[in-house]
Amino acid sequence: MLPAGKSLRTLREKLGLTMRDVENSSARIAERYRNEEFSIPPSRLSDIETKGILPSIYRLYTLSVIYRRDLRELMSWYGVDLNNTAADLGLVSPPKSHVSDALAGLSSVQVPVRMDPGFDERRTTNLGRMVEQWGLVPFAYLAQLANSEYTYGYVGSEDFTMYPILPPGSFIQVDESRNKVVEGGWRSEYERPIYFVETRDGYTCCWCTVGREDLILQSHPLSPVQPKVVRNSQAEVIGQVVGIAMKLGEWRSYPDVSRVPKERAALS
Repeated sequence: MLPAGKSLRTLREKLGLTMRDVENSSARIAERYRNEEFSIPPSRLSDIETKGILPSIYRLYTLSVIYRRDLRELMSWYGVDLNNTAADLGLVSPPKSHVSDALAGLSSVQVPVRMDPGFDERRTTNLGRMVEQWGLVPFAYLAQLANSEYTYGYVGSEDFTMYPILPPGSFIQVDESRNKVVEGGWRSEYERPIYFVETRDGYTCCWCTVGREDLILQSHPLSPVQPKVVRNSQAEVIGQVVGIAMKLGEWRSYPDVSRVPKERAALS
């Protein structure tokens, strides 16, 4: 990419504008808002274009208007990409619950726009392997799906292994660096790590207990799915589930309640 100042100069020259033209236009904008911070003298414009001087937010707005370019584009040339807001929100954790409007003005993010023909919504899946193409669409909260540090999965519509903590149809974020099963140390089922595991039968989300030669895939106590014991060589812990996106308020019946033990069937 061109340095920001050089890119601004290229825009100006493509429009056939002189520095004096920019000064006169900026003066009208400054007059409208009764704020001289919007005006750009030729000497200051020259410094911005050739010396790497950082324009103020007022002058950057003025340049975006004069050059007919989106302000967000100009800001991105200076290293401020507003489309990263969704991913960066996780770096700050205000102590009080609140309504967030931080993503209201985002223009576009990367999300899957074409899935592998073999994608089956009934089965739990490693979403990253099923995406054939990423595209830009105005759906801000899914920006993190393009983050290569994580794997993303989909809990199949018929997978009740971790119900009700992970309802069928949920999207999950998996941290692959946490692929070693942790034994103990949690105070409740909500703190116990849930792992994304690949077996010969496909993918599943579950609690795990490691034996000498076996891996116990434990389901939630309210789930109709029975725990499963597999050989360590027949299963791979992809990572720990660290994020989830799901819909609330949807009721689903178990896929085959006739196979559910009586004590569990009563709970459904």
